[in-house]
Order: sequence, then structure tokens, then C-alpha cells
Amino acid sequence: MNDQVLRRADEAILKLAENPRPHGARKLSGVPLYRIRVGSFRIVYEVNDAQHLVTVVTIGHRREVYRK
Repeated sequence: MNDQVLRRADEAILKLAENPRPHGARKLSGVPLYRIRVGSFRIVYEVNDAQHLVTVVTIGHRREVYRK
């Protein structure tokens, strides 16, 4: 991940604190996770509304991020 993408990912993660389900966020099917796009990378995260907590699960290229 180059520096520009890293900065954009960092900004996107910080914005999740204000709005954990921004425009463009998608709920992943079959699991309690969401994803947002940052270029060709994806940030997969979990939202705990009761505790007002967002946990980033993984960050990776779109080809690889959904593989277990």
C-alpha cells in the first residue's frame, strides 16, 4: 500500500468514528461486518452500536480481502 492510499485509508477509518455507515459502505452477507472502499483496497470493519465502537477487522486489496 503506497503512502497516498495509506493516508486515505487512515482518514476513512477516522471518519468511521463520526459515521460508521457512510455512503458507499456495504454490509457483508452472512457476517456482521461492513466494508468501505479506498481505491482498490477495502477496509472491513465491525460496528457495535451498544458500545459506540468500530473495530477494523482487516485492510487489504480487493482481490484478497474477502478470502479466509
